[in-house]
Amino acid sequence: MSAHSQASPEQERLSGRALWPWRRELLRLGGAPADFDWLLDLAGGVDGPSRHRLRLEPELSVDLRCSLGEIERLWRRHLSEQIPLQYLVGVCPWRDLELLVGPGALIPRQETELLVELALEHARALASGWPRRWADLGSGSGCLSLALALAFPEAQGWAVECSAEALHHTDVNLQRAGVSGRVAQLKGSWWAPLEPVWGQLDLVLSNPPYIPSAEVSQLDPVVRWHEPLLALDGGADGLDAVRFISAGAHQALAPGGLLLLEHHHDQSSAVCSLLNAAGLEAVVAHKDLEGHCRFAQAHRPLIPH
Repeated sequence: MSAHSQASPEQERLSGRALWPWRRELLRLGGAPADFDWLLDLAGGVDGPSRHRLRLEPELSVDLRCSLGEIERLWRRHLSEQIPLQYLVGVCPWRDLELLVGPGALIPRQETELLVELALEHARALASGWPRRWADLGSGSGCLSLALALAFPEAQGWAVECSAEALHHTDVNLQRAGVSGRVAQLKGSWWAPLEPVWGQLDLVLSNPPYIPSAEVSQLDPVVRWHEPLLALDGGADGLDAVRFISAGAHQALAPGGLLLLEHHHDQSSAVCSLLNAAGLEAVVAHKDLEGHCRFAQAHRPLIPH
């Protein structure tokens, strides 16, 4: 059920007096309280401030978007089948956006929001009009493409994705936001579909697969059983895609163009070495929300070496 389903006869009101015993009962089945509250918010429409009010004033009540029974059904399915709640509800909040998500596209992570922040920080340091052209390599749900299209409305963008299923999610989210006309969607691998605009891209972002193959089987079942392996498995050392992207960046970026990559928390040194070896300059590592170096930036030189 979508979090934005229309009102139905199943909808009901929930009082604070009823909420907390019901919540405790379902959490005895397993799972994390934060995950259950996320479900209550996105499926039921009971957000954090509403829960706080219901705790302080248990006689108050709120309207649910769907029935208690439906929320319980989704929670039990999440626990028994380890299906991501985002797939069950069909939406994922990310930055100030709400993305439609489903099997076949990687669920956007909070850390990836920082890729957009790094691009915006760079844009603020330059004259207006940058970037004129940008690309998102491996667009998945379309989270990065959508954020860039909204942040740079005068620019032309390209969303590149080799999975038809993931590219469908990109298309849906771009159309839903009304920006699909500013973003060309291309099916293919990394730089190849962009060949007509090689040498003209001012900004390129990518969150490629970077989990070493041996570690994929150790991921939580909610990830490894349901999220697309294509978006997770980065090869023996996790760097297959990063290696390919680095190698083509000098040719594809415009002179002075910026490449921003997300990578595994322990790959910073290796990724920066790959970018330097590819002839890029001003290679810088950036930390994620937990203080791990998880992002790298590099520029194509303005003047050929």
